[in-house]
Amino acid sequence: MRVGLDVLGGDFAPEANVHGAIAAKKDLGDRASIVLYGDTETIQRILSEAGESVDSFDIVQTNESIEMGEHPTKAFIKKPNSSIALGFKHLQDKSIDAFSSTGNSGAMLVGAMYTIRTIPGVIRPCITTALPVLGGGVSIILDVGINSDCKADVLYQFGILGTMLAEQIYGIENPRVGLINIGEEEEKGNMLSQSAHQLMKDTQEFNFIGNIEGRDLYAGKADVIVCDGFTGNVILKQAEALYTMIKKRGVHDEYFERFNYEIYGGTPVLGVNGNVIIGHGISNANAVKNMIKLSVDTAEAQLADRIRKVFK
Repeated sequence: MRVGLDVLGGDFAPEANVHGAIAAKKDLGDRASIVLYGDTETIQRILSEAGESVDSFDIVQTNESIEMGEHPTKAFIKKPNSSIALGFKHLQDKSIDAFSSTGNSGAMLVGAMYTIRTIPGVIRPCITTALPVLGGGVSIILDVGINSDCKADVLYQFGILGTMLAEQIYGIENPRVGLINIGEEEEKGNMLSQSAHQLMKDTQEFNFIGNIEGRDLYAGKADVIVCDGFTGNVILKQAEALYTMIKKRGVHDEYFERFNYEIYGGTPVLGVNGNVIIGHGISNANAVKNMIKLSVDTAEAQLADRIRKVFK
């Protein structure tokens, strides 16, 4: 197996990405080889300084990157030799089995949509995050940013996509799917949540348990939490702010340490024809290491292929 990493993406590129790749290689052993997309001379210098052989990784030469402030679609088209564009080209022709980046997330989504494309039958691809649950484990929430506005059938499909991720990557058997709402009663909420509940309540495609409220997010009431991307992104940013506040106040708690984004590395883009992982722009080497390991787990689980079979 070969997995690709955009070395030029992220706030701490290229050093954090190369050091993350070195750490991932040590953890992965023979499970996968890592392909680095970036400037060969710079990558080899960092490898040498770290005492790592320059032959430990395959390197695809490019000095061109899509910067964080660039318009994703325009930059992806104008920069066909950027690290992100080359990574998607190789993912498309199956030279690599997964591709990950902590760079411009919009460009990563554009690359997924324009090269490997959406799986037929999937209305909207989505991204997720893992919320730590009291007592252990996580709840998966989706969408957390791609789809600010959704229709009920899109939320219904998120239930399917989230279920598959929970089963294949997190090892959760028959995951419980909850719909985020302002009350548990079926008739509560706005038009979207009411309509989505009607679609979900009698489904046989996933284990729907009904509405859940904001106070249930960290209680483990549901394994998969479905919402539109606007709501999900607000929840995600609130969780990140909570973790930052606790750290600044010098609080050390085993549970709250599980809010650290480094542990999870990134998120797969669900619903596209390939294994694409997006990491946080501020990722350090540890986060990059875990992002690479997640890309290997996702490829080994053949998650995209399994989703494609469900939507045939």
